[in-house]
Amino acid sequence: MLDIVPSLMLVVAVVFLVLLILLNSWLYQPLLAFMDERDKSIRKDLENVSATGSDVEELKAKTEAIITEAKNEAAAMRAKTIEESKLLAMSKIEAKKEELEKRYQEFLAELKKEEEQLKSELLSQMPLFKESLKAKFSQI
Repeated sequence: MLDIVPSLMLVVAVVFLVLLILLNSWLYQPLLAFMDERDKSIRKDLENVSATGSDVEELKAKTEAIITEAKNEAAAMRAKTIEESKLLAMSKIEAKKEELEKRYQEFLAELKKEEEQLKSELLSQMPLFKESLKAKFSQI
C-alpha cells in the first residue's frame, strides 16, 4: 500500500531545504530587516520627540524669563514716569504758588496805598464834613 521511496523522500527533503533557503533569503530576511529598520526609526523618532520636548521646555523657560524681565522693566518705567510726573506737577504747583503769593503781596501793597489815599482824602474833606454836620444839627 504505502511504500516509502527513499529517492522521493530525498527529493522532497532537498526541495524543502531549497524552499526554506529561498524563503529565508527572499522573504524572511527582508521582512526582518524591514522590521529592524522600523524599530530603529521609531526609537529615533522617540529620541527626537524627547529632545524636542526638552527644547520646548527650555524655550518656554526662556520665554517666561523674558516676559518676567519685560514686566519688571515696564513696572520700573511706570514708577519712574509717575515719579517724574509728580515732580513736574509739584514744580508747577510751587511756581503757581509763588506767582499767586507775589500777586497777593502786590494786591496787599496796592490795597495799603488805596487805604492811605482814602484816609488822606477823608482827612482833607474832614472840615467839610464838620460843617455839614453843624448845618444838620442846627436844623434840628
